[in-house]
Amino acid sequence: MNEASLRNGILGSLATAGLGDALGAGTEQWTIEEIFEVHDGPIATLIQPPPDTFAGAEGNLKGQITDDTSQMYYLAEDIIAADGILNEVVWKNCLLRWADHSPHVGNMGPSTRPMVEALRTGGDPQRVGLVGTSDRQVASMGATNGSSMRVAPAGLIHPGDLEGACQAALATCIPTHNTNIAIAAACAIASGCAEGLKPDADPFSVVQACLWGARRGEKLARTHPRARVAPGPSIARRAQLAVQLGMAATSLRQALDDIEALIGNSVMACESIPAAIGVFIHAQGDPWDTIVAGSSLGNDTDSIAAIAGSLAGALRGFDALPQDTYATFAEANRAEHDLEQIADGLVRIALRNLS
Repeated sequence: MNEASLRNGILGSLATAGLGDALGAGTEQWTIEEIFEVHDGPIATLIQPPPDTFAGAEGNLKGQITDDTSQMYYLAEDIIAADGILNEVVWKNCLLRWADHSPHVGNMGPSTRPMVEALRTGGDPQRVGLVGTSDRQVASMGATNGSSMRVAPAGLIHPGDLEGACQAALATCIPTHNTNIAIAAACAIASGCAEGLKPDADPFSVVQACLWGARRGEKLARTHPRARVAPGPSIARRAQLAVQLGMAATSLRQALDDIEALIGNSVMACESIPAAIGVFIHAQGDPWDTIVAGSSLGNDTDSIAAIAGSLAGALRGFDALPQDTYATFAEANRAEHDLEQIADGLVRIALRNLS
């Protein structure tokens, strides 16, 4: 791995995730049928989100990101500011900075919002959402996809190092998404991004890294003193099924219909993360095809496309993106984030971690 190839993959991951977020913002909460009817097939053009998509994206420009990749970019900036350190303190401070300054806090996720309020007031996030008078948290609390939609930088600073990627991902989960489900999901995506940066990586090795990360995340969650085991499906086993569906489908529409029917496409991590891996493998890791598929899957399209895009961009690199479309995206987000500057900072850290 040299500096040029790392930069291509790291910038590619950041950019493709953002493009997926922006493209999927135009279809969030829609059904596959509605998307294909309105767009005469999958959505394949950046649009200004219509008023019947998720409320947090209302007023967005064409190509503008939502909270999904906004949190990712804030995390990357704070990793750089901390000179490569990513621990729970860095992430907590980053999350509060994002909540205070980002224009995208309007569509903060259902797990993140109450956790942010607890952190702001000095409360214990693990006391949020308790069942009755017990010490048990509601099963869905901390089992959504927020930890996975922002986790790519944890993998990008550890190229080829799946264990390092998982340890970094774990630090971003404990404050707000401390369930075995969310931790396994975040480790899956961080591991896939780390693998994608390797010169000999291919779509299948990225998928295998995601599955390894999901299993590793599950083990980490079962031994961490502040993680908890919540009832729900296995990320690894669901991802395996999603990969089988994506590979077996002979058309994009078949892949989308099968993944929605058998995996799901909601904000829950056990649905959206396996779904993202499934559309990634169906598109053979092509960045644009991957985010078109994720944005056309219906329901939580911006998250699914962003997560899948982070994998595809790491694998194929920035050079594989349609540059005219990227230019529109970059202009819409330039006032908030400079992706090239962020990528350069992450590259310096990744190179140091390689040595």
